Amino acid sequence: MNRVDHDHDRRAGPRIGLGLPAAIPDAPGRAIVEWASLGEDLGFASVGVIDRLVYDNYDPFVALAAAAAVTEHAELFTTVLNVPWRQSALMLAKQLWSLERISGGRLIAGLALGGWPEDYRASGVDLAGRGAVFDDMLEVMLRAWKGEVSGAAGPLPALPTDRPRLLFGGFAPRSYERMARLGSGWVAPLFGFDALLGGIASAQAAWSDAGRPGRPRIVVGRYFSLGPDADATADEYIRHYYGDEFFSAARADVLTTPCHLHDELERLRDAGCDDLLLFPCSADLDEPRRLAAAVDPPARDG
Repeated sequence: MNRVDHDHDRRAGPRIGLGLPAAIPDAPGRAIVEWASLGEDLGFASVGVIDRLVYDNYDPFVALAAAAAVTEHAELFTTVLNVPWRQSALMLAKQLWSLERISGGRLIAGLALGGWPEDYRASGVDLAGRGAVFDDMLEVMLRAWKGEVSGAAGPLPALPTDRPRLLFGGFAPRSYERMARLGSGWVAPLFGFDALLGGIASAQAAWSDAGRPGRPRIVVGRYFSLGPDADATADEYIRHYYGDEFFSAARADVLTTPCHLHDELERLRDAGCDDLLLFPCSADLDEPRRLAAAVDPPARDG
């Protein structure tokens, strides 16, 4: 399995990270700690979380802080953290600053607008104009991380240059421009291969247009379910999370057999993905073990 490798060669296939069961309804709180610790022991390169407000999920900052406490090497991903409805740019900057320091520099902060209307309604923030709000909040956050936001007791201590490492999601031209100007890469959605290919092309074009050397880091997520009744478990979870409207599209890319997993790894490698985070449909602690067993044979043979 591809552990953390900052000189990663895409031709070897994406680094594989383990999504934590933070968005599994009724998941025991201890599951976050157990999955993170086991994930690192099994050799996963990273652990990650997704973000919702009006849903039965653990807060991403709390989940990643718990994961940071029981891991030493795995990178910590948000894929993605929704920014505008959090409203306080300085509070968000402080939370990310804290995670960056607590983890010893392992945070990879994927940021985006967020598209669930109910999250915006519940937070009292309008969907309209959220891109401008995002940019204004980013400006404050970047200043805070540079130590440029002061109070009576002085500023936050500045983080090292280019920390935390930022990724950006979204398909709008402004999203790619933001990524090329401020980030180190682009985060794709958890389903939709054609959308992934188009997004990679747009991200690379924006990167080149901005005069950035090298290439952007491409991060993608997928759901998996490998235990007993894998398909039924996937059906239940995906329908609960996405509802009937998005069920078919999301369910089509859920990986429920080792063969399907291997095929997707090859497809994502050929597409140019650097990282694949695999998010569970169940909090069963045997799922990381099943996933590691399914992934390792082709890695060893390669």
